[in-house]
Amino acid sequence: MTTHTPHVADEARYDQDIYRRCGRSGLKLPAISLGLWQNFGGSTSVESQRDIILAAFDLGITHYDLANNYGPPAGAAESNFGRIFSKKLKPYRDEIIVSTKAGYWMWPGPYGEWGSRKYLLSSLDQSLKRLGLDYVDIFYHHRPDPDTPLEESLSALDQAVRSGKALYVGISNYGPDATRDAARILKDLGTPLLIHQPRYSMFDRTPEQGLLDVIGEEGIGSIVFSPLAQGLLTDRYLKGIPKGSRATHSEFLTKDQITETYLKRAIALNEIAKGRGQSLAQLALQWVLRDERVTSALVGASSVKQLRTNVAALDFDPLTNDEIAAIEPYAVHGTERA
Repeated sequence: MTTHTPHVADEARYDQDIYRRCGRSGLKLPAISLGLWQNFGGSTSVESQRDIILAAFDLGITHYDLANNYGPPAGAAESNFGRIFSKKLKPYRDEIIVSTKAGYWMWPGPYGEWGSRKYLLSSLDQSLKRLGLDYVDIFYHHRPDPDTPLEESLSALDQAVRSGKALYVGISNYGPDATRDAARILKDLGTPLLIHQPRYSMFDRTPEQGLLDVIGEEGIGSIVFSPLAQGLLTDRYLKGIPKGSRATHSEFLTKDQITETYLKRAIALNEIAKGRGQSLAQLALQWVLRDERVTSALVGASSVKQLRTNVAALDFDPLTNDEIAAIEPYAVHGTERA
């Protein structure tokens, strides 16, 4: 990075009201948030990461979502974001939501993953150091721990808020019953459960099997990850598997997922999108946002162009009931594979 000159944000960044209230809290999040799960580790140029992060803010995306293990290597996304933030966005700290998580493996030994108080609070301290921040806006337990009492994991989240190291807390990858229990425990502790982060897309509708009901009943916000199903809900694979695409090298998307069944569904959905004058990815984002219980959709980006295209989904009219009905035969229910 050649200069430490702070970024001068686009004065029109808030002209489009893209913000949705997070459950029954006082916090609003942009309908589309930037996730740094992939493309922000050591294999992507810092210049590219910087350009995407700054373009997001200029588009009104005030929320950057991270986790301790994002990279690769683990920790790299937080470190890279922290350096870019310090040099370019620090004057805008009070306009920005930064979230991070802990739950997956980070270091050797019995205290380096899952949900013990020891791990969660140590990980938060490490994340803050990598980010160069005094606090994060949202701290998540990234996955439930089958061996640690729920009360212990959630009391660590409560402690994070009481210590001033987080403003709000969330959970990710929890099922409906555990989510309801978490909401009760945190309410009793005096630190409400702000938000849940589940996987949700046309090709994975698992949250419809009770989780969205709990979220609505408990007044919890939600931010969904993988709304584009790791690229399956884009036009990238409609004519084969491009060289260098995610399906050729990712552990989360493999070539064997590009099946005839997938192509039939994706092509049909793409035709519906073209009928609306938009891309398949834009249709997929609007589809998850059709439910008012979904506060925000997380998108990654490998370029500023891709980011702008995804954010432009918000420019289209909401899906009609007829369009939602037309999509239904091609949207996979539950955990059925495309």
